Amino acid sequence: MYPDSALITFEQDGSRVLAWTSPMSFAPVDDPSALEDHGYDYLTTPLRQRGLECTVEYGLSDYIVHAELPDGSSLIISLPQEPPSEHPEGPESWTVTRHRSAEPAVYEVIYDSGPAGLHAWNGASVPHLLAVVDARLDRLGVAPRREQERSAEVQAAGTVLYRAGFVPAVAFGGTQYHRLPSAMTDPAEQRLAVTRALHMLQAEGFHFVCDPSLAVAGLSRPQGHEMSLGDRLGLLAQSVQGATHTSKAVAALSELTAPGDGVLQRVVEVLDTTADWWEGMGGTADHRYADRLRLIAEDLDSYANRLQSIRNDLADRHIPHPEKTPAAQAVSARVSAALAPSPSAGRHTLRAGPPAEPASRTAPPPARPSTAPGR
Repeated sequence: MYPDSALITFEQDGSRVLAWTSPMSFAPVDDPSALEDHGYDYLTTPLRQRGLECTVEYGLSDYIVHAELPDGSSLIISLPQEPPSEHPEGPESWTVTRHRSAEPAVYEVIYDSGPAGLHAWNGASVPHLLAVVDARLDRLGVAPRREQERSAEVQAAGTVLYRAGFVPAVAFGGTQYHRLPSAMTDPAEQRLAVTRALHMLQAEGFHFVCDPSLAVAGLSRPQGHEMSLGDRLGLLAQSVQGATHTSKAVAALSELTAPGDGVLQRVVEVLDTTADWWEGMGGTADHRYADRLRLIAEDLDSYANRLQSIRNDLADRHIPHPEKTPAAQAVSARVSAALAPSPSAGRHTLRAGPPAEPASRTAPPPARPSTAPGR
């Protein structure tokens, strides 16, 4: 099993700029047809899992994977077909094309990691190849794999695009993607927005494919990487999870509920301020949106007051957590060790597949929140 990751592909669609996110996971699966695939089952298995009929045929100097698509076109995955005397021992790049000779005829280069190709930086990477192919099959309406789920990395990539100003959308067939705002039609503004998204994705360790014409060439990247406010709040959850005393959990709740400058109070201020600003836009619908924001702010303010009361009740208890004390944790560790299977139990051999790529994103270290609200 290869580690979950995600690949974001940016493309121009008329006057719109779209971002498609695909998982880069790969799991070799035993298949009766593997013997007929001449060692290319790591390509045919993922395609068959999507209901496609695949064959492997010999080309000029190596085998070619051929898959029939529902629209009558064919998907061809191949290594460079140099003359046999010049053919390298191992794969150096991949080409994926889509053909249909019947009208309307189709010829499309989906993937090219050759030296001059759009995906040249991927080289012989199979996970990158499959991610781009999956994204294209999604848009062609090919059925997903059974029980196919969007990985946590795919969701995280969507969060980055959201923060960069992209809007979530759903294509025909239920495929999710992101797009720049509908009214953002100025190409120069679009290039700046895409460049900002690329910098944010790169800072988070994601891979992406983007035509150079969609980004601003030579625009310097911001120095350093600042943790988002949401991630900083996530550290509060980590601190509660490891809290051994009610006072430590109270410290986290205090950051949320502190009167005047607690997180929830600040969120209420943001909503009220946004409502006033939106109302100034002047349209009838603008007044409705402003009213909805104020109602949400009122509800949140009410919940904040209730949470303050709960926080105060917990603060009054001021006792150690019965399952988090050192003695309780030591007992739990001994029980876990006693129940653990032998290290040699359950060993099995996995079929080797294409080399896995190391995960590049790391979780931030846990930190204890300040006990002073708003500080």
